[in-house]
Amino acid sequence: MKKPEVNVISKEHNKHTKLARPAFGTFNRNEWAIVGGPCTAIKLLADQVINALSARYKCAYIDTAHNDDITVMPGRLANGAVLDYTDQINHRQLNYSTDFNSFKLRDTFAAVDVVLANGNHHQCRAQVVIISENKRASLQKRTDQLTNVQMFLLAENTNEVFDFIKEAIPNWTQIPLYKVDDIENITAFFKAQMQQAKPEINGLVLAGGKSQRMGFDKGAVNWHGKEQRYYMADLLRTFCKDVFISCRAQQQKEIDNAYLSLTDTFSDLGPYGAILSAFREKPDSAWLVIACDLPLMDENTLQYLVDYRDVSSVATAYQSPADEFPEPLITIWEPKSYPVLLSFLAQGYSCPRKVLINSDVTLLNALNPEALTNVNTPDELERIKRVLHQKIAAE
Repeated sequence: MKKPEVNVISKEHNKHTKLARPAFGTFNRNEWAIVGGPCTAIKLLADQVINALSARYKCAYIDTAHNDDITVMPGRLANGAVLDYTDQINHRQLNYSTDFNSFKLRDTFAAVDVVLANGNHHQCRAQVVIISENKRASLQKRTDQLTNVQMFLLAENTNEVFDFIKEAIPNWTQIPLYKVDDIENITAFFKAQMQQAKPEINGLVLAGGKSQRMGFDKGAVNWHGKEQRYYMADLLRTFCKDVFISCRAQQQKEIDNAYLSLTDTFSDLGPYGAILSAFREKPDSAWLVIACDLPLMDENTLQYLVDYRDVSSVATAYQSPADEFPEPLITIWEPKSYPVLLSFLAQGYSCPRKVLINSDVTLLNALNPEALTNVNTPDELERIKRVLHQKIAAE
C-alpha cells in the first residue's frame, strides 16, 4: 500500500502574512517606567510631569494598588458582571473583571500620547531611575529591568549614582542627571522627547477611484501641465518624507516609475481602504491624505494644515465650507487613527468622514475655501476650467 505524501514545511516558511507592526512598548509608543523611588515619590513625580504635559498631550498613568485588604470586587463585578461602566459627572469609570494581556493593554492605551508607570510594579520600554538611598536594595534587584534608561534623578538623601548602576549601564555618564525636585529640567526632558517622537508625515494621493460620475479617470486630467495625480504628488513633496500614489492593483502598471505607488490591500472600500492600506504599510507614520480631484489646491492650504497639525488628535482636517463637516480627503491622519479606523470598520462603517465626526480631531477653517473644491462630474469640470482660465488671465 502506497504511503500518503507528507508535506514538509521548511524553516523559512511563514504561516502568517508578515505585517509591519507599530513600534509599541508594553503600553504605548511613548512610555516610561519610573523606578527606584518610594511609590509615593513616583506618584508625586508623575503628577507633576502630567500636569506640565497635559495641556498639549494626552497622558496616562499606570500603577498597582497596594492595599491587600481590598479583596471584594467593585460594583456589579461582585455579582458576576465582567464589565461595570459608570458615567460620572466629570469622568467615566470602567471596571473589568478579566485580566489584560499585552494586546489588550496596547489597545487600551493606543489613544494616549504619553504613558508613565510605577516602575516598581510595571515595566516599560524606557525607564527613569530615581537614585534613592532608601531604595538601594530594591533597585539593585531590578537592574535587569533597566534596558533603556533615559534619565537619572537623585533623591534628597543621595549624591551620586550607585556603583552597581554604573556597572550595569556603561554609558551612564551620557544619560541626563537631575535632582528629583528639579521639575523644570525633568519636564523639559519629556517635552523634548515628545517633540523628537513626533511622527513623520508621508503623503498619499488618492487616485484609485473608478470615476464613475465623471466617465473617465479624474487622476489623468491635465489641469496644470501634467496628469493631476502627479501634480498633486509633486505638491505634497514639500511637506512629506515620501509621497505615494494610491491605486488599485490593476492600475499600478499605469503609474509613472518616477513616482511611488501603493496599491489597495483593503479591497472595495474606496478611500477608506486606501488609508488603511497606507497604515498597513507604515503604521508609525502620519499620512497626509489628499484626493486627486482638487484642481484648485495650493501650497498655502497644505502649509496651513501642516503648521496647525495637532499630533495629539486622531487627525487634523479642514472643515467643509459647504456643510461644516470635516473634509476627510485633505486630512493628516495620525498613527493613532489606525486602530480607530479598524474599529469603525469592524462595526460596519467605511466612511472616513464618519470617523472624523465621531473622534477627537482638530478642525481648521481654510484660508482659501475655494482650494477645497473637488470635481466629480463633467459640469463641475467645465466650471473649474473657467475658474482656472480666469486666474491665468488675471496673472
